[in-house]
Amino acid sequence: MGYSKGANRQSDRILDSIDRARNRESLGPTGGFDRQATARELNTDIPGLDAMQSERVRRIFKTLEAAYVATAQSQEIRRLAARFQAIGDISEHRAKGDVTISVQYLDHERYDDVGIAPFEVTPTDMEEAKKASGSSRADANALRILRERLRNGVQAAFAKLEPRVKDAVRARADLGHIGVQVTMDLRPEA
Repeated sequence: MGYSKGANRQSDRILDSIDRARNRESLGPTGGFDRQATARELNTDIPGLDAMQSERVRRIFKTLEAAYVATAQSQEIRRLAARFQAIGDISEHRAKGDVTISVQYLDHERYDDVGIAPFEVTPTDMEEAKKASGSSRADANALRILRERLRNGVQAAFAKLEPRVKDAVRARADLGHIGVQVTMDLRPEA
């Protein structure tokens, strides 16, 4: 009789393991994990017809800045950082991702201007953040790193995008409503 109770416990554990695996698979390929932090800002203050091109570029940049701040302060970026809490002790873990800026000219036929800047988070980055913050919380250190990568990514993506934005200003595509979206996309890499 003792043998059958042990066999039942073992089969229960196997069945529980199978159920957990099925639940993970049913959540989709990302495991139910949303891997993006994003914010979109809309600017409906239409510049005057006599506004200089530099003022109109500044309008787009201010909208970008508002979208960046909203992304950096969002709950979504905190969720991304929380993913590092589970893997903070694995020394070979890396994460790669992209920071994307999309400038949308809502009252013009011009296509969106999009700039992308890749980034990477390495174990060395986590160690340096741990030393700088004095905290061993992997999620807090990851949040610091992700915000830094977001800032650097927005600067790099806008540097790539700026000539196209200036071209859009010359084409007067910005004289209506504009929208700017900033997205941080994170891909875990083993």
